[in-house]
Amino acid sequence: MTLTIPGFDHVRLPGTDGVELAAAVGGSGSPVVLLHGFPQTHLMWRHVAERLAGEHTVICPDLRGYGASDKPAATGPEVYSKRTMAADVVALAAALGHERFALAGHDRGALVAFRAGLDHPETLTHLGILDVVPTLDMWDVLHGVRAAVGYHLYLMAQPPGLPETMIANSADAYFGSFLDAWAADPAALPEPVRVEYLRASAAAVPSIVADYRASAGIDVTHDQADRDAGSQLAMPVTVVQQDWGAQLGYDAAAVWRAWAPDLDHRLTGAGHFMAEESPDEIAGAIRDLLLR
Repeated sequence: MTLTIPGFDHVRLPGTDGVELAAAVGGSGSPVVLLHGFPQTHLMWRHVAERLAGEHTVICPDLRGYGASDKPAATGPEVYSKRTMAADVVALAAALGHERFALAGHDRGALVAFRAGLDHPETLTHLGILDVVPTLDMWDVLHGVRAAVGYHLYLMAQPPGLPETMIANSADAYFGSFLDAWAADPAALPEPVRVEYLRASAAAVPSIVADYRASAGIDVTHDQADRDAGSQLAMPVTVVQQDWGAQLGYDAAAVWRAWAPDLDHRLTGAGHFMAEESPDEIAGAIRDLLLR
């Protein structure tokens, strides 16, 4: 049985190209869409969503290729490009009657949110980003042995076949290793939630790998085109992340400021799964963003 956010409706709605997305929807008021990361589902937003639902209509989809959403075959690089995944989110919100909305994402969902901000500036009112830098910058800041923290980025960038086989043959160990390594507070991922993440990820190995493979190819191409064109995010942006700049030797706020002139950059003492480890902090950051 798929776990979802208590008290929220669970729906299926059209994305793009015939793909349907599963989503949890609750609350009332101005719309906020929350996108999950890896190796998770929309369930990661359960605490934050409940905190925001008294003031906002909160929409938490599973990204294409994840959770209960459709998992189309990666017949070309565009199928799991962040451009396509962002278009899914815009279509889903429109199906719920929202032509404009605020958007926040964590990890992979944050990369989708970033692309949505560049591709759909007329649609997004505010943009929240949790614990990433844009794809183009991500590859630039990984150097030498310090890049080992992102070994999975390189593994899943390999041509189709080997990564999928290796991961599928040890799915629980592979996906579980990230839940263990990235959580500063393991209690924030209780056993039923951990089991759900592992189940959902094991059932989505080809599409998860395709998502990551796109970030070593077509997503870089799209980001570079925007950088070359001088494109920037037109809406207010809040970024909350661990102190990756200190760990990897770069100025994280400066990286984001180049893309987001209206930037609130915050560091957190929580681990990577900050929406679950520190939901009051993250809900507060989103509320502050929506007031700008």
